[in-house]
Amino acid sequence: MNMTLSIGPLISLIAGILILVVPRLLNYIVAIYLIIIGLIGLFGGGNFRF
Repeated sequence: MNMTLSIGPLISLIAGILILVVPRLLNYIVAIYLIIIGLIGLFGGGNFRF
């Protein structure tokens, strides 16, 4: 049985657990996410598959 794991759902799972444990992290996690998505959009990272 082969099992594949993609990075997107894994990161969101870890972020969700961290937000439940430390709710103040929500601002930082959202800010980092938006910055990363913005940089990928600006520099043409459309070839990446997360």
